[in-house]
Amino acid sequence: MILDIIKKRRSVFPVQYNDTPIAKADIEKVLEAANWAPNHKCTEPWRFKVIQGEAQGRLGAFLAKKYEELDPKPKAMKIRKLQQNPKMAGAIIAICMQRDPKESIPEWEEVAAVAMAVQNMWLQCTDMGIGSYWSSPGLIKHMGEFLGLVDGEKCLGFFYMGNFDGELKDGKREPIAAKTEWIKE
Repeated sequence: MILDIIKKRRSVFPVQYNDTPIAKADIEKVLEAANWAPNHKCTEPWRFKVIQGEAQGRLGAFLAKKYEELDPKPKAMKIRKLQQNPKMAGAIIAICMQRDPKESIPEWEEVAAVAMAVQNMWLQCTDMGIGSYWSSPGLIKHMGEFLGLVDGEKCLGFFYMGNFDGELKDGKREPIAAKTEWIKE
């Protein structure tokens, strides 16, 4: 049942990943799930760049260097985290959006469509037992330098993926009744 998968979805962070690689076919299945997200006027604004292998180390080095350039008081612990997190993942997918050149719909709708594509990815990973999470650090606005983004394309974050051991905790939510107003008249 889809509601069971939705309730089971959790953020699983790089520090929780083990060394088991993620098969290319599994990544392709996750991307195929993303491709079926709803989107107004069929603009299909999602774009993905899969980062694996040595490119993960290059991404970490880029993020750490950019952080050191921009922060007047860079913290050593943050530098290490920026360098190491990409290397711990089985794969990182740069989440990008290509703005409709005609601007036929508001930009927020295209951002929402990309977010729905990411939710599809997350649910597919959950179903497959792959840990994942969406990271959107402030440094993403500089990712054009690393990713070679084209005109009208922007990076909205990174989707980290990795196999993991152990069980995840059950989620908690306040009852939906506390967040719902029924308007009948």
